[in-house]
Amino acid sequence: MSIIHKTISINTNNDIELIDITEDIQSILRSHEIHNGIINISTKHTTSAIVINENENGLKKDYINFLREIVPKKEYYHDLIDNNARSHLMALFTTANQTLPIIDSMINLGTWQSIFFVELDGPRRNRVINITIMGE
Repeated sequence: MSIIHKTISINTNNDIELIDITEDIQSILRSHEIHNGIINISTKHTTSAIVINENENGLKKDYINFLREIVPKKEYYHDLIDNNARSHLMALFTTANQTLPIIDSMINLGTWQSIFFVELDGPRRNRVINITIMGE
């Protein structure tokens, strides 16, 4: 069995943003000879997330609006330090990583599934995503 660790770095442009990283992840997988196994995608940041959903513009806007509604703009204790408590609280409603099966050298995603990096405290530079591939 092989274990491969890679990272990708992305820049974001908005305070809350969904960036489709599916092709970036697939490209990393294609560059290695892993036929069957698992892949884990994780963010190194507490104000971002990795989610799987449909890449449809209306749904992406709905997701952003949902996050803004469940964590309203107001004064939070953490804002005295970094002024980004809202971003941290939004992250609690998401997930920092996803683990997916690799079958026949492909990430086994559903027809409408895409992998997204979710920025919750942007815009930011050099957001780091870890990719760990385990398989043979």
